[in-house]
Amino acid sequence: MAAPEPPPGPLGQSDSPPKSGLVLLALVVGAVVANINLGIANVALPTIGRELDASQDQLTSVANAFALGLAATVLYLGALGDRYGRKLLFVCGAIMTIPTAFLAAYAPTVEVLILARFLGGIAAALLFPTTLSLISALYRNKAKVRAIALWSGIGGGCAALGPVLAGWLLQFAWWGSVFLVTLPLVVVALVVGWRVLPWHANEDRFAVDHFGGILSVIGVGGLVLAIERADTGLSPTDVAIFAISIITLTIFFWRQTKASRPLINLTFARARTYWVAFVAGAITFGSLIGAMFIGQQFMQNVLGYSAFNSALVVLPSAVLTAVFGQVAGELIEKTGSRLSFALGLLATGAAFLVMLVAWHPGASVGWVIAAYALVGAGVGLAATPASRALMASVPTQWSGMGSAGLDLTRDFGGAILQAAMGGLLAAAYAARMRTDLSALPPEQASQVSSSVARQLTGSFEGSASVAKAFPEYAQQILSAASTAFTDGKNAAIAVALVLTLIGFILVVTVFPGKKKEDAHYAEIQALP
Repeated sequence: MAAPEPPPGPLGQSDSPPKSGLVLLALVVGAVVANINLGIANVALPTIGRELDASQDQLTSVANAFALGLAATVLYLGALGDRYGRKLLFVCGAIMTIPTAFLAAYAPTVEVLILARFLGGIAAALLFPTTLSLISALYRNKAKVRAIALWSGIGGGCAALGPVLAGWLLQFAWWGSVFLVTLPLVVVALVVGWRVLPWHANEDRFAVDHFGGILSVIGVGGLVLAIERADTGLSPTDVAIFAISIITLTIFFWRQTKASRPLINLTFARARTYWVAFVAGAITFGSLIGAMFIGQQFMQNVLGYSAFNSALVVLPSAVLTAVFGQVAGELIEKTGSRLSFALGLLATGAAFLVMLVAWHPGASVGWVIAAYALVGAGVGLAATPASRALMASVPTQWSGMGSAGLDLTRDFGGAILQAAMGGLLAAAYAARMRTDLSALPPEQASQVSSSVARQLTGSFEGSASVAKAFPEYAQQILSAASTAFTDGKNAAIAVALVLTLIGFILVVTVFPGKKKEDAHYAEIQALP
């Protein structure tokens, strides 16, 4: 016998909430702002490297800082939203996005840029999770699935348009202009959200576990930071950061078993619909973010694309993400989440295979577009079931946990794997360049000073600078740098491919079929 439908929430939760179109507009635009800001730096990384004289490790930090700020704080902020009001966090996040964008745009040094990106990530942690929490609180049944499909598909598809606009701007404006792209959108989200979103939507009055929240910030942030720094070698400081993060996370999970209102309810998290969606989503989306980070640099550095052209070839990804997000919604209603999730993982795995095999110096644009088209289809098919599973596996009053879990699949997974893949890229690049330097004839080796050697092994941009200084060796230097960067790209993409296949196997073998999945969700939503 099916479990009874949960009663409407205090705000009249229904299939057709008042001002439904404007509500969705505010929530989708809010998600687009956070999604664009997450990856907006990637298209500008080569330019930032040249203008701010940044090393490959610093460029990885620029790309990672936003996700670090978001991942480290999202669990704590999700609990605060469940307690004090999700609209409050939405408004605060939208407001905070504005000054952090200006700080990034006008950063005088790469260190200031990294700080600005980190603070922007905290703003996104206020804004992005509340968009999905409010969908969960204000919609139900088929209307909720459709709303999540729109939020996931349109939000993800529009987010892919951000780099295109950023690439266009880089043809006419300075590198910092890319960080101002979302300002008109965040103003729309703020104005519309202020007018139509309810200040309270099924929140509970409970004592927030502030101690657990602080532990989560230290533990998650420290783990991401330790992995990001690992590619440069393990110093005593790095070992200490890693040890503190592991100890802190151990205490955090112990705390979750004792707190009256934990940030993560382990009873809900143990359900296959929750933990499988979390693990597979973190693997897939993390690998994807890392691959996009590397892909933009590969196209500009190795294939010689302009910033605009390297962003333009991502357009198929944007279109197909939106299209297949809606296809996923239909598949979920008919067959459950497992099929759509598995197909999405297969498509992203195929994209990584293309990047691994066909992306080499001189690769045709057709292979580049094919990879991004598969990425778009994969994201559209996988993001919607992952979003639905994580949100439906917790009661409405625990929406902060569900949305934080979804956010962590993208941003914790993204920060960890982007750091790891960026580290592999940097290490493989440096190793290949050192090998090439050691193989130089004595008369050429004598001309390579220690500072020039550091430039050559530090990043592709450093090698390009050396090539300009020594035009007689420019072709040889750039050819060696392209080969070295391709080696690094291959090492990182191979990891992404293997992890995505692991996610696919996990979904196919462990995630429940439609009947068991729907029965579990009905049971959860019937809880008082």
